[in-house]
Formats: sequence, C-alpha cells, structure tokens
Amino acid sequence: MKTLSSIQNPELKKLRLLFQKSRERKKQKRFVIEGEREIQKAIKGGYRLESVFMHESATDDFNSLLDLLKDTSKYWIQAGVFEKLSIRSGSEKIIAIAQNKSHELAALKLDKTSIILIIEAPEKPGNIGALYRTAAASKMDAVIIANPKTDFYNPNSIRSSLGSLFLLPTAMAPSDEVIAFLKERKVSILTAAIDPNAMAYDQFHYPPPCALVMGTESTGLDQLWLEKTDQNLIIPMADEVDSLNLSVSAGILMYESQRKNNRF
Repeated sequence: MKTLSSIQNPELKKLRLLFQKSRERKKQKRFVIEGEREIQKAIKGGYRLESVFMHESATDDFNSLLDLLKDTSKYWIQAGVFEKLSIRSGSEKIIAIAQNKSHELAALKLDKTSIILIIEAPEKPGNIGALYRTAAASKMDAVIIANPKTDFYNPNSIRSSLGSLFLLPTAMAPSDEVIAFLKERKVSILTAAIDPNAMAYDQFHYPPPCALVMGTESTGLDQLWLEKTDQNLIIPMADEVDSLNLSVSAGILMYESQRKNNRF
C-alpha cells in the first residue's frame, strides 16, 4: 500500500478540493466521508467508495473495514499531512472518497405503509444532518428534500448525521413536482404549520401512506404546501415561545407518527 507524504500529491489535492468546494463535489459527482462509523454506514447504504486514506499510525485499526473494500484504492498518509487534510482535527484516522447517488424523485419507491419526511428548502448542513439522524432513529421510510438549497454531501451534513444520511432513501425535486408525486400515489400531506384549524400533533393518527412536511425555522412552509395539505399539525408551546428548532419539531412528529402506527 502506497504512503503519501506531500499535500501536493494529485490524489490528496483531489481529496482537499472535494472537502472544501461544493462546486467540485457537484462537478465530479464525488464527495468525502471522514470517520470509520460514517464509512461503514455508507457501505451499508450501498455507496461505492473509490479510495480510502488512512493515518500512518492506524496500521491495524481498519482491517475488517478494508476487507469489505476489495476494489477500492488504499493509501497511507503521513501524520503531518493527514492533520492538514482532516476537518475533524485528526480525531478520526480514515477518510474516503465516494461516488454520489442519483436522487431522482421518480426512482423513490413507496408503498401503502410508507411514512416519510419532507424537508422544504433546508439551508444549514448541520440541520440536515440532525434531521437525518432522527429520521433514521425513528425508522422513517424515506426522506424527500423539496427545493434543495444546499449541497446534500456537505461534510458537515455527513458529520452531524453520524452517517445516518447514507441509510435512508432520498429524493430531491422542486416542491410542485414533489406534491404531484405524492398526490399521484395517494400519500397524505401533513404539514407542520401554525394555523387556526391545525390539529394538535398528538391527536392525529397518521394513517399511512403519509408525508410529514417541515419548512424552515425562519419562514416556515411555502404557501404552495399550505394550499395542498391534507392536514395542518401543530405542536403546543408556551405563550412565551414562538417556535421550536426544526430538528426538534420534526423529531416530535416523526416519533409520534411511528408510535401511532405501533412501529416501536
């Protein structure tokens, strides 16, 4: 296995660009995963890893993982160079380059029991990661990102999801296409919205197939969703508080929908 000792090595220059530039990730249809746990979840999620880079001190740390990567290029990296590349301060000793997946809406498979999460126009990678971590933990069947505003494979999304982002089927499309997709498949649209006619989240029964639709913390859902919804849901709050963190709100609805359907 080759040892790389210069940050100017072509393989490491490519790695660094993919870490730093969303434009490069989109152009190359590649992204970076840092950490053994995250890489394991990517493999479980069916992602193809092209290359892995390991800290020179981790000589026997990843043998079982490497056994799963027969067709993947493998490199050792000298300690000082690895520290310059890592965005996690070297706390993880392995980094991988993986190929993007297609996230076409038409390819998303739903059935009569599906309960899915829809996030409209998320902007913060950390929020996206937190949402995926909870969606995976609560056994959601899929996630749709409507009107995506940020790079799905941002390293901060991957890190904050602890790799859960790789485990759930995901589609991305404009909101009008997502709504048409749901209506065609008779999936109920359940929107989190402050509305006089909204039902308290714990009073609703969440009959599948259904989609829990969350907007941004700053502006909420686009009017299009509110016009097409089958039911507005609200989470009661103290008078002094006007909103909850997006990932917290979504987590409450996800777990309640699964509880009502006896999935736990």
